[in-house]
Amino acid sequence: RFICIYPAYLNNKKTIAEGRRIPIDKAVENPTSAEIQDVCAAVGFNVLLEKNKMYPREWNRDVQYRGRVRIQLKQDDGNPCLPQFPTRKSVMLYAAETIPKLKSRTQKMGGSDQSLQQGEGGKKGKGKKKK
Repeated sequence: RFICIYPAYLNNKKTIAEGRRIPIDKAVENPTSAEIQDVCAAVGFNVLLEKNKMYPREWNRDVQYRGRVRIQLKQDDGNPCLPQFPTRKSVMLYAAETIPKLKSRTQKMGGSDQSLQQGEGGKKGKGKKKK
């Protein structure tokens, strides 16, 4: 009774054709399988992280896009393990809602101004090289 959740299911950078399974306004920017695992384990699910698995529709082979989280949604008798999460969609919506509140995300946001500026500078440099 385990379900699989790939990071692409919750990614607001993806279209539905690319694998997003929840509304874009509720989706998260580039979630990782480790973040999904942390959120689900914290709420009390039986969670298993498979780091080397990849979503079949994912064309990018980078490490950040790898991973799959297996969650025990129902017990052997068919009853939900946690009554507040009866369906896989309820689990995905909860994970997408909670991931932005993680400490790792909030700390990254504080330092993201500098990284954004560096990224813009890098983009300009790449543009100059192409010309």
